Amino acid sequence: MNRYPAISWPWAGLILAIALVGQEALFRWFGSEPSLSEAAYRILVMTIGVASLALIVLPPRRPAYLLGFAVCAGLIGWALWLQYGKGAEPCPLCIFQRVAVIAAGIVFLIAAIHNPRRSGATFYALLTLITAGAGAAFAARQVWLQSLPKDLVPACGPGLNYMLNTLPFTDVFRKVLEGSGECAEKGWVFLGLSIAGWTFVFFLSMIAAAYALVKRD
Repeated sequence: MNRYPAISWPWAGLILAIALVGQEALFRWFGSEPSLSEAAYRILVMTIGVASLALIVLPPRRPAYLLGFAVCAGLIGWALWLQYGKGAEPCPLCIFQRVAVIAAGIVFLIAAIHNPRRSGATFYALLTLITAGAGAAFAARQVWLQSLPKDLVPACGPGLNYMLNTLPFTDVFRKVLEGSGECAEKGWVFLGLSIAGWTFVFFLSMIAAAYALVKRD
């Protein structure tokens, strides 16, 4: 019986993602407006690809935590460039996602300074799960809003600063989760995914990398 070399699952995931990127050309060729199921499929494929790539190149703990901090800083820098360089004003859900990215970046920075052993890496993985998991939830909510038909999109609401100045935080949090018209706007899109879609991909990849670091010396 012939024996073939085994391929570790991160490499298999990356190969799968690269192969399925070609499918994006089909979506663009037919020109149909992506539904929620198509958006979820794209997000799943790119999450597998990005997470697999992160696990393939994952260095030892301290450099990996520094890399995670650099990725979070890069995401915030890119968001600020879109806002002030391209005039893309963030919606309330976008701002909540930025806060989650900043929180995850702080966790990575503290972990890099601490350079923990396995038990400490488990603690930082739990913190990453909380911060990045919250950000993924905000991003998923926005992806859902972006998939709604135009007649079902909520009306535009007041800005986040106004709500924070006039409403209790619990009411602000509830209204942000309910979403508004500006949260349903996609704006920048790459490979069929909006900013919220890519943010969701990066949040899940951060969680996967943080838990992989528990066993990485």
